Amino acid sequence: MTRSPYIGLHVAVANRRASAADIVASVQREIETGALPAGSRLPPVRVLEKQLGLSKNTAQAAYDELVARGLVEAREREGVFVLAATRFTQAAPIVVAPTPQFVAPPLSRPDLPPRGTTALSTVFIDPELLPTERIAECARSVLRERMPSHYDAQGYRPLREAIAKRLRSRGLDVEADEVVITTGSQQSLDIVARSLAVRRIAVETPLYAYAKLLFETLGNELVGLHLDPFSGIDLDAWDRALAAKPALAYLIPSFHNPTGYSYTSTEMRGVLDLCVKHGVAILEDDWGSDMLSDGEYRPMLRMLGGKDVLYVNSFTKKLLPSLRVGFVAAPPSLVPTLVAMKRLSTLGNAWLTEAIVAEFLDRGYYDTHLQQLQRALDARYASCLASLDELMPDGVRWTHPGGGPTLWLDLPRSIDLVALEAHLARRGVLVSNTSAAYVGPAHLHGFRVAYAYLSEDEMRRALTIVGDALRSHLWQK
Repeated sequence: MTRSPYIGLHVAVANRRASAADIVASVQREIETGALPAGSRLPPVRVLEKQLGLSKNTAQAAYDELVARGLVEAREREGVFVLAATRFTQAAPIVVAPTPQFVAPPLSRPDLPPRGTTALSTVFIDPELLPTERIAECARSVLRERMPSHYDAQGYRPLREAIAKRLRSRGLDVEADEVVITTGSQQSLDIVARSLAVRRIAVETPLYAYAKLLFETLGNELVGLHLDPFSGIDLDAWDRALAAKPALAYLIPSFHNPTGYSYTSTEMRGVLDLCVKHGVAILEDDWGSDMLSDGEYRPMLRMLGGKDVLYVNSFTKKLLPSLRVGFVAAPPSLVPTLVAMKRLSTLGNAWLTEAIVAEFLDRGYYDTHLQQLQRALDARYASCLASLDELMPDGVRWTHPGGGPTLWLDLPRSIDLVALEAHLARRGVLVSNTSAAYVGPAHLHGFRVAYAYLSEDEMRRALTIVGDALRSHLWQK
């Protein structure tokens, strides 16, 4: 049986030690003023005994007196309760607390698609391609260890060491003390944005929608850097934009989200030169450079620009989304500030998930997994390109990223994207609404295609529905 909670009771003590008379007087006074309505459960005898430092017999004697006066009743195995109102009592009115006023959530679509639908635009990877069994092995191994009593706000030391070692093998000069473990890359972006002295950030447009909304929510002014995945970066236009002197440029140079575009080597050098020219710091989100075939990877801005480039990456998409483990590598002078900002929101992350990822890296499972994942994604990518070539009508174009989990499908301007999205949803195919991804007017007209999430057959079925809808000409503006 679940007991009702007892009320908090203040006992006014006449002398240094409470007496039974003090308890009786305090309870009677609160009943008569309506502060204790009928049905209120009084504190158990053991609670009064502990609270007031008196004997059990004294507390029981007080309750016996209250029963004798007809103010309360003792119910066996339930407790002592205030009786219905008497000529001395007035029931206290029910107070309804005000509802907090929250802003409307900017993005409300669920992370997982409803059952029976096809998520054509998600950035996730097919769960069938993820190493759940090996992660489970690592989890069992970690759970056999003695769990530490305290967390490290900067992150589990063995994981930071493993990350630094891995980054050094890829040509980045990073030490474990320069790594801050975060809850996915999103928390990395959050603590960096919170640390800025000047609230102005340059971002590619279009850009990762949750980054845009995060930066805006934190009060940052956004400076758009026009990115066209079909023609590349106009460095002159970026030069003019960066003249606004943002504090930071948030960039995704490899397999850009949402377009799939990767900077050329010339563009990377040019962007670095522009940031040096205008005194703009760089935050590089390198979520995708290791999703390239044959274990190859493109150079990173951190590799070319040195330690002052803030470098963000995550194991979330490539390993297991529910683990939510990411990190930011920063110059040693900035690490204390980032750790302090992390403490403000989470104090520290769970040791267990960080230890599991550290174990996974230590056993060498991660590189083996990436090799298998890359082969699978290569096959899906080739199949996706073949299906697009066969199924899309004239006027539709798409990017050729050569890696990563997604590409961009661009449609003729005559297509009403909102109406098309609603029609595809009725057919069970969900595509992304990219309206929140731009700074200024949208210069692209389409959505992501997620070949990493769908099997080849699922992808072909979904693209067939898209192609048929586009050919029907029902979605003209």
